[in-house]
Amino acid sequence: MKLLKGSELAGYIKERHARQVRSLAAQGIYPKLAIVQAKDDPVINTYVRLKKQYGSDIGVDIEVHNPEQERIARLIGELNNDKSVHGIIVQLPLPDVSVTDEVVNMVAPQKDVDALGNQAKFEPATPLAIMWLLSGYNIELAGKKILLIGRGKLVGAPLEQILKKSGQDVEVIEDKGELTSHTKEADIIITATGSPAVLYPGMIKKGAVVVDAGVASESGKTVGDLSPEVYEREDLTITPEKGGVGPLTVCALFENVIRAASKK
Repeated sequence: MKLLKGSELAGYIKERHARQVRSLAAQGIYPKLAIVQAKDDPVINTYVRLKKQYGSDIGVDIEVHNPEQERIARLIGELNNDKSVHGIIVQLPLPDVSVTDEVVNMVAPQKDVDALGNQAKFEPATPLAIMWLLSGYNIELAGKKILLIGRGKLVGAPLEQILKKSGQDVEVIEDKGELTSHTKEADIIITATGSPAVLYPGMIKKGAVVVDAGVASESGKTVGDLSPEVYEREDLTITPEKGGVGPLTVCALFENVIRAASKK
């Protein structure tokens, strides 16, 4: 088994980011990210803490705002007009998920570093992280049959667009009831369903590449889309249970923040 460890690649990217931030500072540009977090939740708090730590490590200023939901629109308007703020992210989920699309589209496109709005100028962080992971481990995509499981707003849908734009043979499936006939044909499987244990060992072609980009909660623990038994397959090239796509997703977010600041 070969492991695709995003945590190993993240260290190199963090060093590059720190150099880029120092270079911007020498030009009088100090990158700043504003995080709008309206919901107090242990999982969300962990994600925010990771972003604050990464920002601190590379020299990006992080502001965390905790507004009541009815104040979000006004706050985002203020942040859009604040020239010292280069990137804005709305930490999801919101207390009222029904207004998610409306809220993320309030962020100015040139500051939408999570790329959740319809007019975003950047690539979404998780798809970018997946592409970095495959590239970093020299996974050849050309001529391979790629299967995406899930077409969500954050991962599946934008990743499908990125892969198709680069001319790859990609298929997306959302119906979990029909998975096996598709998974057994795929050379590369990328899962992003947020449902525990979608993929089992007998469903995967020999020698396949498997990237688990799903995040689900099961019995109070954070788990991915793969059944634990998948890791008993010695022939696979696969993301580890921890430290696969996640660490690179944080890197990809800050890649966008630095790009936004560089355009000033």
